[in-house]
Amino acid sequence: MVRPTHEVEYEQMLLSRHTFLNQRGGRRKDGVLERSAYILLSRIRMQGPMSIGELSDAFGLDASTLNRQTAAAMRAGLVERIPDPDGGMARKFRITAKGAHMLDEEREGIVEVLDQIMVGWPEEDIAAFASYLRRFNTDIERIGGRPWPRP
Repeated sequence: MVRPTHEVEYEQMLLSRHTFLNQRGGRRKDGVLERSAYILLSRIRMQGPMSIGELSDAFGLDASTLNRQTAAAMRAGLVERIPDPDGGMARKFRITAKGAHMLDEEREGIVEVLDQIMVGWPEEDIAAFASYLRRFNTDIERIGGRPWPRP
C-alpha cells in the first residue's frame, strides 16, 4: 500500500523541477535575480541587516558560500556592507534600494506566473494551499532548527 507521504514526495520532486517558478530557467533574460540572490535579499529584508555569521546560521551554509553570494550581490549593487547598527564588531549586509526594487520585481513576476497557473482556482483553495505550504515549511524549519521569519 502506498502511503500518502509517497505521493507528497513525488509531487514535491515534480514541483522542484519547475524552475520557471524560481527563475524561469536559471537566470532570466531580463536580468532579474538569480535564485540565491532572491533568497538572500528576502531574508535580509525580512530580518534587517545581517552579518556573514548570522546568514550562515540562518541558511545552514558555510561562510565561504555566503561570502561568494554576498560578494556577487555587492558587485550587482543589491546589498551594501555597513557597520553593525547595534555597535557590534562584525560588518553587516543591508539591502540597497536597487536590491529592494529588483526583489519586488522578481516577486511580482513569480506572483504573475502563479496567477496564471491558478487562474481557475477558487480563492479559498489558494488560501488553503498557502496554509498547507506554510505548515509544511514551518515543520521543516522546526526539524532543521532554522525558522524563517514571516510577515
